Amino acid sequence: MRWLSAGVLLAAGVLAGCSSVEKPKPMPLEVVTPKIAGRQVWQTRVETPGFPLMVSAQADRFVVASGDGSVMALDAESGRELWRGAAGARLAAGVGSDGRFASVVTRDNELVTLEDGRVRWRARLPSRVLTAPLVAGERVFVLAVDRSVHAFDALDGRRLWTLQRPGDALTLAQPGVIAAWRNLLLVGQGPRLAAVDPLRGLVRWEVPVATPRGTNEVERLADLVGPASRVGDRWCVRAFQSAVGCVDAARGALLWSRPGGGTQALGGDEELVFGADAGSRVTAWRAASGEVEWTNERLLHRGLSGARSIGTVVVFGDFEGQVHFLSRSDGSSQLRLPTDGSPVIGTPALAGSTLLVATRNGGLFAFRPQ
Repeated sequence: MRWLSAGVLLAAGVLAGCSSVEKPKPMPLEVVTPKIAGRQVWQTRVETPGFPLMVSAQADRFVVASGDGSVMALDAESGRELWRGAAGARLAAGVGSDGRFASVVTRDNELVTLEDGRVRWRARLPSRVLTAPLVAGERVFVLAVDRSVHAFDALDGRRLWTLQRPGDALTLAQPGVIAAWRNLLLVGQGPRLAAVDPLRGLVRWEVPVATPRGTNEVERLADLVGPASRVGDRWCVRAFQSAVGCVDAARGALLWSRPGGGTQALGGDEELVFGADAGSRVTAWRAASGEVEWTNERLLHRGLSGARSIGTVVVFGDFEGQVHFLSRSDGSSQLRLPTDGSPVIGTPALAGSTLLVATRNGGLFAFRPQ
């Protein structure tokens, strides 16, 4: 992981401490007797992404991008390729799509928007981007590493507005939060969730999810980690290595915040919010109050991915490519399915009843738990 400060990249060891400290050994996997049915339904692969792969999921398809600039839409049911296009350069972040348009950002800071696999327009960006663009309401929104937000017309690439706010000296080089809610744009601004008018780029409200503390900029780093988990008007999100919390977007108010170290995104449903901390301890919080419902320490130090809630289970991938299906009610193991042995990256994506898991080696594995 990298950090950006005044244009200088700092090694992750600044945060982790001396590299000579031996890492804790991963918890050995227990034998799991399947308690639910589930199977892999298809698989494919993309060129090794080189970035946290964020898959855009619609009701019937997944849109994915690979490191070499290829962008493709896959039928969620069968994995059949619906269309394929190319950005023409290597990518810096994943893809965002509304089902018609698909947008990516290259390592040269160029925003590229495609329609049915054909490049429709390109636009130069002034800042580095690691978060997949958001395509919504015939607009493309981009959240840069410096927390600036840029809006473009999806039809012709015309720049509509830019929101540039005073930022901290150090920001997180990891995908942040950008999402559409009703007639507002929700974006992470450091440890705060902000609602922005998508027509004019004006901030309507902002809510702090965490209160950064520490003696230096690294310790105070608490940027929101994407993607956020949404159920109705409630948005739940992790502040990097600092806290987890939920915001009522209808009121622009914090529902609750709890201290919690971790670097990966949360998942949730109407009653519970799920996440794994930096040591891969899985916790379920009550969505209404933030009270802990259960914890699971049987996957410690296994490098768990972001969480995805689906039906009666919550799903995590680990550093060996294993996909763990845990009971949403008590955290017990219900099913475990393999991928290609490389780490699961990003957060599993869901389109209809199909769950798509991406690995560091470029594997895309579709599962259907029952």
